[in-house]
Amino acid sequence: MADETKELVLKMQVSAGETEKGALEDSQPPQKRIFVFLLLITCVVLVGLAFLLWWVPYVGLTGIHKSLPLVLAVVFAGFVLFGLGGALTLVFTIIRGKNLFFNRRIRGVVIRILFPLLVVVGRCFGISKEKTRRSFVVINNKLVLAEAKKVRPEKLLILLPHCLQNHDCTVRITGSVENCEACGKCKIKDLVALSKKYHVPASVATGGTLARRIVVEKRPTVIIAVACERDLTSGIQDSYPIPVFGILNNRPFGPCYDTDVDLELVEHGMTIFLESVGGDAEGPGATGAQQAGP
Repeated sequence: MADETKELVLKMQVSAGETEKGALEDSQPPQKRIFVFLLLITCVVLVGLAFLLWWVPYVGLTGIHKSLPLVLAVVFAGFVLFGLGGALTLVFTIIRGKNLFFNRRIRGVVIRILFPLLVVVGRCFGISKEKTRRSFVVINNKLVLAEAKKVRPEKLLILLPHCLQNHDCTVRITGSVENCEACGKCKIKDLVALSKKYHVPASVATGGTLARRIVVEKRPTVIIAVACERDLTSGIQDSYPIPVFGILNNRPFGPCYDTDVDLELVEHGMTIFLESVGGDAEGPGATGAQQAGP
């Protein structure tokens, strides 16, 4: 199971463009480093703010009672230690790829609190929002893989963006992806084939509103979502506490137009989260799933 998880993380890093100039040889890939760097900087800033908030009233509080500065120092120290403890737990979870204390709660803190904060900190250091989003997706995937929930096929949802469909196609697939006529001009045909192969439902969304409605209707336990950085981050936030494994799409013609996706990565993700693989699931992906299974 550990080998399968490491392989999937490695493929995610390749998909995210981390193979340039030997980045895979680095023990801390760039996408992961950005998140950890911003997290550590945020901790330093919070420690500084806590010290200032304690020191500024220090002069006045002694006039009220000589013990008040010490009490305030203890309170702020508690908050700082709690924050640093959570940050260190998150960093160790990211580095080790194992489920450390309260992993689901850690995901919640990352999604609800840390990500918006790190976007602001990143801007102060000249790191673009897109890079922070991409880093967030990679870190979220590490935390989701640390949970490594095994589910039945009907409880796993493949959520796809409409831009994967060829721009000339007139077939409506948002209602049912199986309406695809399998002309072969885009990857929808292959994704439908994977859906049938593993008996996993797949849906196509044109935006966040429809994606949220699909999640409410399907009520999945785990989601594998394909999208750009912006849509993945918003989808991960909207779907919490449901774990979302995000796969960045490829955009050879620019955003939202005839995009592409790594089919092998999608299939490998499916085999990681499925309890078992059906008899009709043959090929390298199925073999990997069987080795990763219980």
